[in-house]
Amino acid sequence: MRIIIDIGHPAHVHLFRPFAQEMEKRGHALLFTYRQKEFEEELLTAAGFRKQSFGPHYNSKLGKVWGLIKFNWLMLRTILRFKPDLLLSHGTLYAAQMGWLTGKPYLALEDSGNMEQILLYRPFAKAILTPEVLPQELGPKQIRYKAYHELFYLHPDYFTPDFAQLAPLGLEEGEKFVILRFVSFNATHDVGHKGFSAEQKEQIIDFLKDKYRLFISSEGSLPPHLQKYQIQLPPHLIHHALYYAAFVISEGATVASEAGVLGTTAFYVNSISISYTEDQERFGLVYNFRDGRDVFEKIKSFVAEEKDQQGNEEKKAPLLQEMTNPTQLLLWTVLNWPESISALQRQKAAQQVVEQLPLDKPWS
Repeated sequence: MRIIIDIGHPAHVHLFRPFAQEMEKRGHALLFTYRQKEFEEELLTAAGFRKQSFGPHYNSKLGKVWGLIKFNWLMLRTILRFKPDLLLSHGTLYAAQMGWLTGKPYLALEDSGNMEQILLYRPFAKAILTPEVLPQELGPKQIRYKAYHELFYLHPDYFTPDFAQLAPLGLEEGEKFVILRFVSFNATHDVGHKGFSAEQKEQIIDFLKDKYRLFISSEGSLPPHLQKYQIQLPPHLIHHALYYAAFVISEGATVASEAGVLGTTAFYVNSISISYTEDQERFGLVYNFRDGRDVFEKIKSFVAEEKDQQGNEEKKAPLLQEMTNPTQLLLWTVLNWPESISALQRQKAAQQVVEQLPLDKPWS
């Protein structure tokens, strides 16, 4: 089987990595396509995947229009050359449209619920796999499963935390640190939304800097006086840092959810309401705030009570007991394509199918 996986965000490399590794073990040919937005290329290189860059990502309105034309053309050319049997992505328009144009089936994964994007790619998708908690009803193509996207790659079957991987940070064993993630709000779904103000960032950093080592991951450039906090860690190792952090403060939902499924308490600050981070609040793993006004008091109280907090394994255990392993679902779906889609659509929940599968046996 030949598969193109189109990457729209660094997190999507993580999302598909265990699936791709399992497929390559079985002798299938995969090609990752991507735009150079942040550190997609570094992640793909670290994983050793075959990849093809479509060039830089565009942020301006005019650039996005030009990018739609350019990236669709490059995707079309890639499909004609690689001759895939299937295209996969986290809801990217280029794979969806060009797959349809060339008669190649396209399978989407979706968890953000950004309808302005979904409405564009949905007509071209054969099916859309979504977490059960996604509130949007996407029609007969939607197949729900009981998990979060972050469990595709952070499920214990695929990720083992290793403190030794944090050597570039110069941490001592047991040294407490906090990770802050700031986003640029340049994506189309970010228009009109916000997280912290500059003053609120400064307030939190001033409060934490004498209590913890601070590491900042930022999509945009940091002001000179904060650059000393810029995290110096290869991006493919960031999840080890999220696991061992005392807690995480993030304007990005993905990082907040990643911390949560690893058992690290996260504070998500963004005016965009996200279903999966809100669902993790019932496990006490992610606290959600629409802006930065109230989070400071919550962080202060958390710091004061930190010594009484459970460890990561204890905190995430209830979540893992409730969730399925979504990579196994994706493997079964792809390797039994297209009959798998009909079987899944006949079920009320995808997990009912997964629980009946011989997942410990190799597929052809």
